[in-house]
Amino acid sequence: MDLILLEKIKHLGDLGDVVKVKPGYGRNYLMPNGKALPATAANKTVFETRKSELVKKANDSVAAAKIRASKLEGMTFVVRMLASEEGKLYGSVGPAEIERAAAAQKVELDKSEINLLAGPIRNTGEFKVLVRLHSEVEVEVAIKVEAEKA
Repeated sequence: MDLILLEKIKHLGDLGDVVKVKPGYGRNYLMPNGKALPATAANKTVFETRKSELVKKANDSVAAAKIRASKLEGMTFVVRMLASEEGKLYGSVGPAEIERAAAAQKVELDKSEINLLAGPIRNTGEFKVLVRLHSEVEVEVAIKVEAEKA
């Protein structure tokens, strides 16, 4: 299935690129979310008329993500969990727990933006987590996992 991308999508293409994707990905994700149009002659002319608007929108979203990244730079979020005396957690710290810790510090993060490269955190200590605010903007934040007093 050939589609015209309406925004930059990581590992797929840039704004205006005509890409070939599997039909399910195109029909069920890209087109319903407004990220792509079918690559027909009529849609190519529609894209050309809207191109400047889409470029401005893309630049605005990158700028907004860079502003958020500058605010997140160097931040540390503290997550308290029940843990054994050796520091092993009873459970794990995932994106949802990090999102709650950020909300406690009045920082707006979405759990879909949080990327735990090594999987869920299962021990106490300090860890680095990648926050992907936009396909072009990533920032690293520190997560400090502490043992909660039971």
